[in-house]
Amino acid sequence: MGARIELDTDVLVIGGGPAGTWAALRAAQAGADVVLVDKGYCGTSGATAPAGTGVWYVAPDRAERERAKADREALGGYLADHRWMDRVLDQTFENMNLLADEGRYPFPVDPDTGRQIRTGVQGPEYMRRMRAWIRRAGVRILDHSPALELLVDVDGQVRGAAGRQRQEGRDYLVTAGAVVIASGGCAFLSGALGTNVDTGDGALMAAEVGAAFSGMEFSNAYGIAPIGSPITKTAYYGYATFFHADGRVVEGAGSSKGRSVIAQTLLSEPVYAQLDRADVPTQRLMRLGQPNFFLHFDRRGINPFTDRFEVTLLAEGTVRGTGGLDVVDDSCATTVPGLFAAGDAATRERICGGFTGGGSHNAAWAMSSGSWAGTGAARFARRAGRVPAGDLHAAGRAGLRPGGRTTLDASAVVAAAQRELVPYEKNFLRAGPRVESALDELESLWTAVTLGLGGDDGADRIRNRQAAAIAAVGRWMYHSTLARTESRGMSKRDDHPDLDPAQHHHILTGGLDEVWTRPAPRRAAALGAAS
Repeated sequence: MGARIELDTDVLVIGGGPAGTWAALRAAQAGADVVLVDKGYCGTSGATAPAGTGVWYVAPDRAERERAKADREALGGYLADHRWMDRVLDQTFENMNLLADEGRYPFPVDPDTGRQIRTGVQGPEYMRRMRAWIRRAGVRILDHSPALELLVDVDGQVRGAAGRQRQEGRDYLVTAGAVVIASGGCAFLSGALGTNVDTGDGALMAAEVGAAFSGMEFSNAYGIAPIGSPITKTAYYGYATFFHADGRVVEGAGSSKGRSVIAQTLLSEPVYAQLDRADVPTQRLMRLGQPNFFLHFDRRGINPFTDRFEVTLLAEGTVRGTGGLDVVDDSCATTVPGLFAAGDAATRERICGGFTGGGSHNAAWAMSSGSWAGTGAARFARRAGRVPAGDLHAAGRAGLRPGGRTTLDASAVVAAAQRELVPYEKNFLRAGPRVESALDELESLWTAVTLGLGGDDGADRIRNRQAAAIAAVGRWMYHSTLARTESRGMSKRDDHPDLDPAQHHHILTGGLDEVWTRPAPRRAAALGAAS
């Protein structure tokens, strides 16, 4: 094993997707020295990099903006905040224009108007440009370098992170004035495209220093995918009809509404789809917009517009869901000093309420929250200054420092957690007794993890932390689900099918060995940027 490397910086960004790269860019533009660490290769890893996505890019026209804000308000259970929506729309508009000009992104041109179409991006090109952009800004990038734990000072302020450089076979330690968690969400290693790095590591690290989460009950997103394919571009299934094996239509099935009907049917029989509602011009646009969506079909000689194909649902958890680290002001600061959150690692309730933001809202949130977190972290780091590594202590526990004899294997932990988090009847088609049973299993699993999951090998530590994080995210999710005894947003309860006006609030959660939950008033406005 190589000798550990130690770096010192103003701002450390954990995660190299859209949120992380925007955070790094804005922190650098604010005058900070910035280090970014990514579990994969910044520019190619994560859920955005392998596919195209729409972006919530709306011209600053009042009527258009009001329509955009109203689009998901009811779906989200009226938990969204109009002021935050306005902030995201403004910041996204600015960022997409900067991406075209300074980021040199080649947006397509409308042949009728001659103007660039800036309502979406192709992930591979977008992230390639973002990597080049932050490098020009002076950001130091550590690829294939997953962070394993945060570093804190004697006052509990977050001051950096320690991790592992996989390819170099050595540990690293980065001290910083502030840290941005932009490590993505948690999809439980379900196999959805680009989510193999999204295992909730940042959430676990944040919880270990006392951070709180919000909206974790809204983390049961499932994407429609063809059998054998990882691609969950559910918007395209708005053009689909769904069928039983005998050719009968599955009544009530759909992509935005009616996904639960698909899940219920899949419990007893296969479901088939056909994109038979897309006319020829739409078919051409679909192929241009999401070329990788069609690779699965083309390789198998299937025409999805004329042929029926079998589908399944892949769990996307907090990646396409809404829950994440609670943000307490306009700079996306968390409840812990020195720690900021952005992208899928942070709650998206502010703009989506309790319903998935899909691609476009999440993409807008990633670049907006990343911008605010990076700027806020740079401001915080200037005040905090730097600190010697010897004055810090590492906060990591589960999977790193077991409380007993090492007896567990990470793959077995992941499999046990998946049994409680992936099945439709437990996490999607929710009912109190089923959730309670799944949670009981996860609680027992967590106890075993804290006592017996550990190891000194670098690769083992990475796998162990991923396994522990998946189990931890599941516990926060189910505790929050049980605390919301109604059906609101994505969290539908068979035993509480109605929306309860008395529960028009957020659910906060946190804790490790003892998970806590509490209601929090719906905030009409944030506290304002940290001074």
